[in-house]
Amino acid sequence: GSRCESFTISLPWWCDMNNYYADTQLRLDRLLTTLALGSRKEVQQIIRSGRISINQMSVRDPSLHVKSGDAVCLDSKLIDARITRHIMLHKPCGILTAARDAKQPTVLDLLPDVYRSCGCMPVGRLDKDTSGFLILTTDGELAHRLLSPKREIWKCYEAEVDGPLTDRDVGAFSEGLQLSDFVALPARLEIISSASDAACARVWVCEGKFHQVRRMFAACGRTVIKLKRLSIGPLKLDESLQPGEYRELTNEELSLLLKAVQIEKEPS
Repeated sequence: GSRCESFTISLPWWCDMNNYYADTQLRLDRLLTTLALGSRKEVQQIIRSGRISINQMSVRDPSLHVKSGDAVCLDSKLIDARITRHIMLHKPCGILTAARDAKQPTVLDLLPDVYRSCGCMPVGRLDKDTSGFLILTTDGELAHRLLSPKREIWKCYEAEVDGPLTDRDVGAFSEGLQLSDFVALPARLEIISSASDAACARVWVCEGKFHQVRRMFAACGRTVIKLKRLSIGPLKLDESLQPGEYRELTNEELSLLLKAVQIEKEPS
């Protein structure tokens, strides 16, 4: 194509992230559709109208292949062309951990359309009435390894319960509690405060079966009143994120996760 008006591109931080997962070649119309810039027909019209440039060259061919690292602009504005995304979300109570639901809001409804369009999915589940740290990613292998008990990715929760907790409960958690359908793997329970009518504690588990933390406390005769996840493996929930807010993982955080699950590729 012809060269568009010359201008200097200062590449933002996200242009160098996650290229090790990105497709090396992707059709331009498919890329723009994946980035939620419109339907296939709409983005083809955008391209043919000359509004797209790649590496400062105007293009009009929807079938043109885009390489990882190419600078793609719409109306001379650089767009975030990554199709690989990793999100830290502070999940609020009352929201389902699911991609979509016909009747109730889900965690994907809290994010811009581009994340759903790119295929971002929650890693595991937090109960509807549980808040805290949730990772969403487009990387299925990373998600699978984070969820595998054999990888021993510990998750920390803070729980408020309806009665006292004792050293006996600490011992029961560490030995592995017998639940109705399975024996929970040994977990760590740390009592923060305990009174006759309520207690606050932190618990670390490396598996995440349905309602597991609540069921473990129930096995000790306690009902969980409030539950929040604070950390996943080496990462802690960003304290600046309010419930319902999110941000993308930094390169450093992603590297820590990859190391924790023994994925050897590093972000470029």
